[in-house]
Amino acid sequence: MKARIMKAFLEEIHDKGMKFTMDDLARRLGISKRTLYQNFSSKAEILDAIIDSTLVEFDEKTERIVSDPNLSLIEKIKGAITVVPKYNEFYDWKILEQMKKTYPEQWERVNAALNQWDALRELIEEGIREGLIVDQNVPFLIKVIVDATNSTLDRQFFLENSITVTEALDSIVDILLFGLVKKDMK
Repeated sequence: MKARIMKAFLEEIHDKGMKFTMDDLARRLGISKRTLYQNFSSKAEILDAIIDSTLVEFDEKTERIVSDPNLSLIEKIKGAITVVPKYNEFYDWKILEQMKKTYPEQWERVNAALNQWDALRELIEEGIREGLIVDQNVPFLIKVIVDATNSTLDRQFFLENSITVTEALDSIVDILLFGLVKKDMK
């Protein structure tokens, strides 16, 4: 039931923004408000559950990639950058801006997560040590990668240009790791 409520919560956000009520959510689900409150005490609690779920899933997927002995270091970096959590539609600038105003505590958690990437930093540092990646300022590299991947939060742009988040992330990785210039042109 909780997963169903979280999914409906996201649907309400997409339809009405953060201003919907628990009545609206119960109506969408076809359940009583009492049933809704038996599972979650507030919209903030549902929001926390969605954030927790996506962050845990992101970390688990990243850890599986990083610890996979069958992947090369470059494949691990690419895999870590392209991880997409289950509720990825939640990570949209429009939604996040509304959250910043109405749920600042939750916004801070999401914002911190969007700008912190320890596993990727460690992979890049390893790549530099092994001579696979050009020796650059690691915090700057992480910022470039984070900013590039966070561009996928502009869902309207990707929708208008018929690009999925996965396609966008794959392209971002290819550009960041392999550049824009064709190999035979260097």
